[in-house]
Amino acid sequence: MASIDPASIGELWDRVFGSQPAPDEWVVYVTAVLALAVVVPHQVWRISRNAVTIAHEGGHGLTALVTGRRLDGIRLHSDTSGLTVSRGKPSGLGMVLTAAAGYTAPPLLGLGGAWLLVAHHITLFLWLATVLLIAMLVMIRNAYGVFTVVVTGAAFLLVSWLTGPQVQAAFAYTAVWFLLLGGVRPAFELQSKRRRGGAADSDADQLARLTGAPAAMWLFLFHAVSLCSLIGGGRWLLGL
Repeated sequence: MASIDPASIGELWDRVFGSQPAPDEWVVYVTAVLALAVVVPHQVWRISRNAVTIAHEGGHGLTALVTGRRLDGIRLHSDTSGLTVSRGKPSGLGMVLTAAAGYTAPPLLGLGGAWLLVAHHITLFLWLATVLLIAMLVMIRNAYGVFTVVVTGAAFLLVSWLTGPQVQAAFAYTAVWFLLLGGVRPAFELQSKRRRGGAADSDADQLARLTGAPAAMWLFLFHAVSLCSLIGGGRWLLGL
């Protein structure tokens, strides 16, 4: 039986949990522009929004588990919509937190990622993202969802394992900027749909039924979390 080399374990530990050099300042700005380029144009957003949906539904699923609900499965669809099904009390704090976690998850993940990057834990961010995607993959219940999560997870894994510090930094900063910027747009899209009389069963409307507070209040919360995360995370990344 092969023995485990302590030196190899130590090397892996240092690689994952050690610090990496900060990228050049121009990399931070270029990655921000690149993230904007995949968030603002509508045709590109129709594709890149799939990644935000992964974070959105992952937020629902993780919060359901943390609050003691039973997670039955997650579906991701080609129109960038998604569905997370959990079992438990149909009301109460756990259900409220689960419903509120979707729109707030992408910007909060971006904020957490920004904190890791400015602390020079670039590889750790990439590995944590990979672990979360693998854990989510277990709960995916449709082929398109499996495809999108596998592709996204493979990108993080390959970059974290095969590339050097500068490529890792560029990829990680792009991903975090994307979560921060891409986390803002869905709340505005939901607001626009509700103004036109659509999205009657949105997260905001479900929260309104659960709490008695108006859907507009929950929509304001989604805006507040996403915009505050963008401002806070952006300031960290830009060193302001």
